[in-house]
Amino acid sequence: MGILLFLLASASENTAFFDRHYPLLVGISILVATALLLLVSLMLYRLYKRYRRGKFGVKLTSKLVLLFALMGILPGAVIYVVSVQFVSRSIESWFDVRVETALDSGVKLAQSMLETSRGNVTAKAARLSAELSGMSQQEQGSLLASRFRNTEGDVQAVVINGNGRVLASSESSYSAVEKNLPPPSILEQMEEPYSAIEGTADNPDTPDNEQTQLAIRVIVPINGQEHTYLQLYQPIPENIASNAESLRAAYSEYQIRSVSRSGLQKMYIVTLSLTLLLAVFGATAAAFQLAADLARPLLLLAQGTKAVAEGNLSPRPIVASTDELGTLTKSFNTMTLQLAEARSSAEKSRAELETAKAYLESVMTNMSAGVIGFDNHFRLTDCNDPASRILNLDLKPFIGTELSKIEGIEHFASRLIQAFTQLSAQHATGSTAEDFHLQQQIEIPLPSPSQQKESSQTLLARGSSHDVNGENHYIVVFDDITELISAQRSIAWGEVARRLAHEIKNPLTPIQLAAERLQMKLHSKLENQDAGILKRSTDTIVNQVTAMKQMVDDFRNYAKAPPATLVSLDLNSLVEEISHLYANDGAMNIVHPKLAEDLPRIMGDATRLRQVIHNLLQNALDACNEVTDRPGWQPNIEIMTEKVHYTDASGKICIAVRLSVMDNGLGFSQEIMSRIFEPYVTTKERGTGLGMAVVKKIIEEHGGRIDLHNRTDIQGADVSILFMQLAPDDSMVSRQS
Repeated sequence: MGILLFLLASASENTAFFDRHYPLLVGISILVATALLLLVSLMLYRLYKRYRRGKFGVKLTSKLVLLFALMGILPGAVIYVVSVQFVSRSIESWFDVRVETALDSGVKLAQSMLETSRGNVTAKAARLSAELSGMSQQEQGSLLASRFRNTEGDVQAVVINGNGRVLASSESSYSAVEKNLPPPSILEQMEEPYSAIEGTADNPDTPDNEQTQLAIRVIVPINGQEHTYLQLYQPIPENIASNAESLRAAYSEYQIRSVSRSGLQKMYIVTLSLTLLLAVFGATAAAFQLAADLARPLLLLAQGTKAVAEGNLSPRPIVASTDELGTLTKSFNTMTLQLAEARSSAEKSRAELETAKAYLESVMTNMSAGVIGFDNHFRLTDCNDPASRILNLDLKPFIGTELSKIEGIEHFASRLIQAFTQLSAQHATGSTAEDFHLQQQIEIPLPSPSQQKESSQTLLARGSSHDVNGENHYIVVFDDITELISAQRSIAWGEVARRLAHEIKNPLTPIQLAAERLQMKLHSKLENQDAGILKRSTDTIVNQVTAMKQMVDDFRNYAKAPPATLVSLDLNSLVEEISHLYANDGAMNIVHPKLAEDLPRIMGDATRLRQVIHNLLQNALDACNEVTDRPGWQPNIEIMTEKVHYTDASGKICIAVRLSVMDNGLGFSQEIMSRIFEPYVTTKERGTGLGMAVVKKIIEEHGGRIDLHNRTDIQGADVSILFMQLAPDDSMVSRQS
């Protein structure tokens, strides 16, 4: 494009070059401009398509293209308008009337001076021709030499014939005359005198590099001599000739350009227009390229920023540049690499934290102890499943609620709040360590008397404080130790019973023997009245000793019962056998067995289980015998066996056998319910309080579970025993829950 513009500018200054090559240059320039226009159109179309598709970065590219294009187009347009106006006015100023008049006057002045000189030479030639008309060639030569050699040495005179041969000359040297001889064409057409102003450039034989020289040539015929001519050749001074020639050439060029000035204006305007088009299209194409070069790293950074915002930290392509943009993209990649490493480290830490959290949640879920957490305002923040199971209340919905406002655990919450409040006050005064700990045994009442087990629970709670965001939070781990305390009491009572039986049994036999001996020795020696008193006294002693022996035997059986021998046993047969015994005692219409037909065999000790069934039936009979205030009431005792299903700790559904003894007596009192299985706890006047304790101990030896509660349909009690150890030949395969 630059070469074409240079050639166009050169063509406007070189007429010959312009005549030969200007149309070609204009055509090539138009082709280049058309190619640039097509290129710009293609770029605009591609930009438009990207804009329609909403490609990322198209707005930035469009803005940069517009700015760079305006930076190239606006100055070019201003220069174009100014140049067109300047060229138009300048060309018009070249052809001013005064300039044309001055040139015309100068040319006429030069012509007038030359014509005057030519007229003088012509007159002189006519006079000299008259003088030479009667002379011979020798005389003519002498006359010419004498006249022009002495007075007018700048004029060359020569006599020639029609063939151009020199007959006489004012010059002694033929070579000086020869170069100024007239062309043969002039002599051939010589009919009248010839007079002209000539220059050496008019001679075709004159070399191109020789400077143009003006001269006056006059040829007249010599009277009386046929085909004989006189030639006077007078060179015009060089300065006059040069000035005249310059004036003539300038006037000639002025006339030529004056005629073609409209074409010249069009040529300049076309050249400027092509220059503007090439510049505009070139600037626009360059604007696209510059915008692409500048926008590419910015777009890469923008795309990288968007990718980073979306979580993609992969490295971006680096712009191969040594400027600040290249450095910026390298720095951005370094930053994304560091972010990727940081995220990888964070993901690894998060995975480890989640693993630890899952492990902790698994531990908290599968541990037997309950765990609850609360903040410094005693609002529940977290809990595990065993906590809900121990407290018999789903705590998950109450997260965020104050403990004291959770219905069902008010007593437990008040004890915890009171304990932690006291410890916090002690900690504030500095009387406790920085991280204080709580350990307390809490006995809480059960919400309803109809609970199947005890009416109160004993919980062992351990708690501590920890800092969370600058605030004290608390965590409490607690477990239900009701069964543990009951077992400890049973062990303690067993030890007491063993020692008491040992201490009491030894003197009982001597006392009984001494009383019987007194009866035997003194009965015959006393009067009837005294003998009666003695008999009643000794009978009382013997009866009480017998009762004490029975009590000692009960103590011994509770404290040191022989281990149960478990064998395959048909529980229905055992129940029928014992039921018939009670029927023989007149209780046929009171005890009603209800036995399942497909009952599996269990693993049990028949002797020990007979003791259990006897004890339960006897307690039911005693409860029914105590009813005195129910008109129309009939005692009723049901002993029932059935096959049931239960879910074990692994989530499997298993088969078990249940034995239930239900009566319509007085039921259990609220006071006795919580300690029914403890030794020496009884409501009977003559009871030892060991019956239910022995029953529970025997059932635990069989791997079973005993539950008791008051009936809800009618007044009475319900004792249920679950046998989970079935005989191998009759047990059923457990199925997945």
